[in-house]
Amino acid sequence: MQLQNIQILTADLILESGLHIGAGDSEIHIGGIDNSVVKHPISDEPYIPGSSLKGKIRSLLEWKSGAVQEEPLGKKEYDRSEGAQQTAVKHILQLFGISGDTGNDEAGKKFQQEIGHTRLAFWDCPLDPAYAQEQRDNDRLYTEAKSENRINRIAGTAEHPRQTERVPAGAKFRFKLTLKTFDGDDATLRQTLLTGLKLLEWDSLGGSGSRGYGKVRFDNLELDGKNISDEFAQLKPFG
Repeated sequence: MQLQNIQILTADLILESGLHIGAGDSEIHIGGIDNSVVKHPISDEPYIPGSSLKGKIRSLLEWKSGAVQEEPLGKKEYDRSEGAQQTAVKHILQLFGISGDTGNDEAGKKFQQEIGHTRLAFWDCPLDPAYAQEQRDNDRLYTEAKSENRINRIAGTAEHPRQTERVPAGAKFRFKLTLKTFDGDDATLRQTLLTGLKLLEWDSLGGSGSRGYGKVRFDNLELDGKNISDEFAQLKPFG
């Protein structure tokens, strides 16, 4: 297996609704934010971890394949599937990688060789510098506090008030990933990747998606400097 090319996919990732990707706080501060967002330790600017993007896009593609399970797909799911579903599973494994429990027997080694090296590498997405500077120039915060509560169905009253930190709608991040191409790769691997991005636009990123959080949009999508926004806009994941 020979590496043929490494392509760079970039875009402006725009928030259409508030985004919450948690920082894993270990302390609760009275009167403060209960659930803070992940931020850069030096600049204190919020960012989107590449792991969050990779995990959500892979999950959506696995659901679309029809072979989804509690754990990420692997050799067992590939062996159980056939036809178009098996091709979809293979593409997911090639793009996102396979776990280390494939096995060291001949069948496992052969499967690892067939799937090959992980094709995708996701980068953390920082705030767009121009957007961040505009926020500073206008004395605006990078995040907002969203007040929430739980409704008692019997009494009809609000209970357990809390504040969740979000990056507000309109924020712009710089999205970037790399796609490796090896000899013998199916030409539709790129199509699978773009399908994953489209599914993410239609679904949500981060927490509380069912409550309206995490609606995102990809603008100015470029592959090796060539704008492919029109191709992406015409993509129909479900035919």
